[in-house]
Amino acid sequence: MRGTSYRTATLLLAGVAFGTPAAVLADAAPAFNCGQAAGEVEQLICRDAELAALDRRMSSVWAKTVQALPADVAAREKVVQRGWIKGRNDCWKASDLRACVETSYETRLVELQIKGGQLQAPTAAGYLCSQDPGKPFTASFYNDTDPKSAVLTWGNDQVIAFVAMSASGARYTTTDVEFWEHQGEARVSWFGTRLTCKLQR
Repeated sequence: MRGTSYRTATLLLAGVAFGTPAAVLADAAPAFNCGQAAGEVEQLICRDAELAALDRRMSSVWAKTVQALPADVAAREKVVQRGWIKGRNDCWKASDLRACVETSYETRLVELQIKGGQLQAPTAAGYLCSQDPGKPFTASFYNDTDPKSAVLTWGNDQVIAFVAMSASGARYTTTDVEFWEHQGEARVSWFGTRLTCKLQR
């Protein structure tokens, strides 16, 4: 992540001018330098307190993850992180810019916490789906993330979904994927494919 010196200096001046505690304003800034914010996405993060908080959290989680990984793995993860930043910045193309940026942060944070051993790995729940019984479907539920999340895997494909409102049962969603389970039976929409699955006990 880039430094915060320019942004911090700007906020200190603002605190003096308007009587707002400078430390409070500085804490509201993202981890990168807003004075060098390029593009619609970075500019949005700089003026949105919740997104700025996610960026600060990203900086913290990223540092812990890199420190926990072996040097060669950390080097590869740095390449992945640069790709993630590029993907986040491509959210300007999305129909809902803010939602895209928020989901991008939340998903990557879960990925990093898992890779860095910051989350206790839960036992994966296995499901048998009638549409393709030979292709395993699993769900690992992480209740310690904010928001709660689930790593959903069908065959060789995997996504991170987040808890969503549901009248009953457990429901997790992400772009083009929805997982809804009630009393051991799950209905899944997986990139256009509808699945009916039963929990294997």
